[in-house]
Amino acid sequence: MKQVKTTNFGDRFFSFFTFCAAMVVLVSLAGIFISLIFESWESLSRFGFFNFIFTDDWNPVKEVFGAAIPLVGTFITTILALLIAIPISLGIAVFITEICPSKLKAPLSIAIELLAAIPSIIYGMWGLFTFAPIMSEYIEPGLQFVFGDIPFIGPIFQGTPLGIDVLTASIVLSIMIIPFISSIARDTILLTPQVLKESAYSIGTTEWEVIKDVILPYSKFGIYGGIIIALGRALGETMAVAFVLGNRHAFPTSFFDATSTITVTLANEFTEADSNLYMSSLYLLSLLLFVISFIVLSFAKFIVHKGSKKWNG
Repeated sequence: MKQVKTTNFGDRFFSFFTFCAAMVVLVSLAGIFISLIFESWESLSRFGFFNFIFTDDWNPVKEVFGAAIPLVGTFITTILALLIAIPISLGIAVFITEICPSKLKAPLSIAIELLAAIPSIIYGMWGLFTFAPIMSEYIEPGLQFVFGDIPFIGPIFQGTPLGIDVLTASIVLSIMIIPFISSIARDTILLTPQVLKESAYSIGTTEWEVIKDVILPYSKFGIYGGIIIALGRALGETMAVAFVLGNRHAFPTSFFDATSTITVTLANEFTEADSNLYMSSLYLLSLLLFVISFIVLSFAKFIVHKGSKKWNG
């Protein structure tokens, strides 16, 4: 569609203002990226970007630094949190929109959204002082008893169940991202045309079939968008994970092992950085997280956009 040229000063000023507002995002991203490169240049020159990624040693005394362990910890906790949060969030969204009694819809919706307003440090304190003891005394020993002797699955449930580990951190993280996925999924499901559902019911389909074959396919791209937002939150979460992950620089071999993530390493060690190389390596970790987040979220957004265009013809 051809844009209409306007000569009114107010229209031109408004167009210029909105353009500047949009450019703030790009300028901010570029500024952050350049600043991180500048601050991490000493570490980049010493170790090299790819060598830094694949090195698993983190020794401030010897001034040898590598990001392999925090990277693995970040991916494991994020993926496990998403695997826990996605089905629960979809269940919440479907229940509120299709099954829940009318009197309960508003209170439940408000309660779910309030979870997103709780500060992450509160989740961390709750996880450390309340949830971790429950995990160590009841849940993790039970999981170990049930799954510990199963071939291939058993090894990931081995170790001492202390409650300060990958599993606890992932569950706490999943609780934090559930409101984002469920709220967006609920709003997307509500956009499903009523005529589609009525047509499905008219040919004799059950409620489960309507949800599975009509509502979820129609709403899937909005749900994907909610998952993308939750993924970004999970990748960058710091305080809640720092309380319950253990901050141990070692690869986890089971769900009951403590490890570290990029954000946890940054939060715990910035005040301890007593050399330029140490500080530069922490900035390089920040740069790595920035690049990973940008690539992952951009790729996910691209997939959703392509799928949406194909779906809409």
